[in-house]
Amino acid sequence: MFASAPPEGAPLHPPRTARPDALPFLAAPGFELPGPEGVDAFWVRVRGRGTPLVAPDPQGSPDHAAVTFLWRGTEATRAVQVMPNKLGDPRRPEGNLMERVPGTDVWHGTLRLRRDWRGTYDFHVDEGGGPGADGPEYWQWLRTRRRSDPFNSRRMPRRWGGEPVSWAEVRESRSDSDWEPRSGVPRGTVTEHTVPSEHLREDRRVWLYEPPAPAGGGGHHELPVLVLLDGEHWQPLLGLANLLDNLVADGRIPPMAAILVDSVDQGARWRDLACRPAHADFLAEELLPWAARRLPLTEDPARTVIAGQSLGGLSATYTALANPHRFGNALVQSASYWWPDGPEPEWLTGRIAAAPRRPVRFRLSFGEQEWVALPAARRLRAVLAEAGYDCEYREFNGGHDYLWWRTEMADGLIRLLGPGS
Repeated sequence: MFASAPPEGAPLHPPRTARPDALPFLAAPGFELPGPEGVDAFWVRVRGRGTPLVAPDPQGSPDHAAVTFLWRGTEATRAVQVMPNKLGDPRRPEGNLMERVPGTDVWHGTLRLRRDWRGTYDFHVDEGGGPGADGPEYWQWLRTRRRSDPFNSRRMPRRWGGEPVSWAEVRESRSDSDWEPRSGVPRGTVTEHTVPSEHLREDRRVWLYEPPAPAGGGGHHELPVLVLLDGEHWQPLLGLANLLDNLVADGRIPPMAAILVDSVDQGARWRDLACRPAHADFLAEELLPWAARRLPLTEDPARTVIAGQSLGGLSATYTALANPHRFGNALVQSASYWWPDGPEPEWLTGRIAAAPRRPVRFRLSFGEQEWVALPAARRLRAVLAEAGYDCEYREFNGGHDYLWWRTEMADGLIRLLGPGS
């Protein structure tokens, strides 16, 4: 049943659903904004503190804060829009426009957020040269005027290239040091390869991670293995090898191998990751055997993980269910379980409900701000529970965001492969 061909011809986009609960800017930021005479001193203080600025919640809740995003404009600046990941609704773009303090270059917008919020964000800056400031053409043009926050040093690589994206958190609650190289930690090796595929009828680029050699000498045996989709982002840009090195050195996961698969481009992602049987067969029947000829990999599905996000999460779920003899674990973030947005929505959920339970364990996580994805995610969770699957599900206070996905990746590997798993 899972190997059957999914529906064809569905639109290549998520459902066009407006955010059901608008998140308006607050009337005041919780601190004094400058007048014309105090602008330079204000920006000196901002540069020293970094942005966004966090102030106590105007309603007095210790669990919330007033979070102010700031942009320093020029004489040419006509409008500034701030778009924190999934907090702003692109279908209501006027709701994300910042205000300018009269007589100054200070543009500001303040949101009331829970203190466990983390997310990436962009500014879209109108400095002239575009269409008139109204209508669909203007808003589409403004989305191309994307800028990072010059007062925020926290950046991460942007999907599909471009300048890095800024990120913020209300409360300094987590460390990202697991993703940075650590002094004294043994390093694994990453090699790039091209894997031929009869199923795909083309070659596919992959990155192969091999853990550091055992300290006592000798070699590894029966390595657990991670197959991770969208590998061109996870390794060359995010540096997954650093995470694996650190988790292994800390004893939080055993030495393991990882195979990171290139998604090529957006067109290929839609073709391959929307429950395509040929892609699932490539991963199970060609990629794993290819890697096993190079590294001593386990053949135990209970110690084999397939992972993905968004469309990759949909594909990881489908691939594990179609090949439970190879993949016993699916580690999934923000999966596109709504797919397709067409005559047969949530196709995979329907297949799960109609099929016998497979020996696959799931760890699923979604952002609370993903208003398009959450309804379908919760329905799929209910179907898995009714079918008796081993499924751990959680929601985090964020959006459709690699900032959270890399945290969930680390936590998920520990849960699925670490001591006591």
